[in-house]
Amino acid sequence: MSVPVITAREAWGDDLPEWVLRLAEECAASSQVKVAKRLSRSASLVNQVLKAKYKGDLKAVEDCVRGVFMAGTENCPELGDIPSNECQEWRKKSRNFGNANMLRVRMFRACNDCPLNAKGA
Repeated sequence: MSVPVITAREAWGDDLPEWVLRLAEECAASSQVKVAKRLSRSASLVNQVLKAKYKGDLKAVEDCVRGVFMAGTENCPELGDIPSNECQEWRKKSRNFGNANMLRVRMFRACNDCPLNAKGA
């Protein structure tokens, strides 16, 4: 067993979520820095999640891991099935209106009406 997987198993114990295990496995296959870059997150965030010490929004990290490494999708009313990490990015963008292009306007409206978009998610 690799160091990241051991770290996650020791930190999370019997409550180790499958997505954290997958995160640990990806880190073992490359590095925390490379995994963090693929997730568009920091290496320290990845490290804190593996050690069960992350105090931020774990659901957001889970969505990202599932979208990037586990083929997780969400059914978007505007775009159809999209990776869960892309859904999360659109939800973030929908906090502020931007009219740079028509897709951004459409997604602003769609995301703000979407049940997945709990304000601040």
